[in-house]
Amino acid sequence: MAAIGEEHPQTRIELYETVLEGNAEAMTEGRADISIGPTIPQGFVGEALMNVRFVLAAHPSHPLHHLGRPVVPADLKPHRHLIIRDTGSRRVRASSAIATQRWTVSNKATSIRAATMGLGFAWFPEDSIREELDAGQLKAVPMREGTERYATLYFIHPGGDLVGKGARRLGEIIREQVKALCPESGQPAAAS
Repeated sequence: MAAIGEEHPQTRIELYETVLEGNAEAMTEGRADISIGPTIPQGFVGEALMNVRFVLAAHPSHPLHHLGRPVVPADLKPHRHLIIRDTGSRRVRASSAIATQRWTVSNKATSIRAATMGLGFAWFPEDSIREELDAGQLKAVPMREGTERYATLYFIHPGGDLVGKGARRLGEIIREQVKALCPESGQPAAAS
């Protein structure tokens, strides 16, 4: 954002932070010219940007860290799962919650804060909780299997001449930054 602001200070940008179906809706309803997300809406072009590693994490004092053995999915059921609300109006996807207790919050920051307070567990993008992991406020839950998940993020646009000059340049900057910061970007990772 800083780079496009320096190059084109008069360019107006509206940034939407969406979850699940909210990304596709923003594109198909014409509220967004470009987007970054894990799914490509029908009729749009998606270029792989990077893989994101997700880890199951909770506060170090959470009971999941004190079972004395690797955690299995059934161990998660009696504990509170922190979920971020789908920003799409249709919310067509089924909930990924595996626990009977769920708290649904409206953004990632609230979910991270709740987890650091010991209020539940969640799957987080590892880079989003790096500081909390390093500070000991969160700890990866020691799963017996499926300890991590991956999602590919795509740069999504309508393709061809349907992308405006400013949106096209912002897309170039995003791809350049991802390539510089994540040299192995765009390569799908093997899920474990």
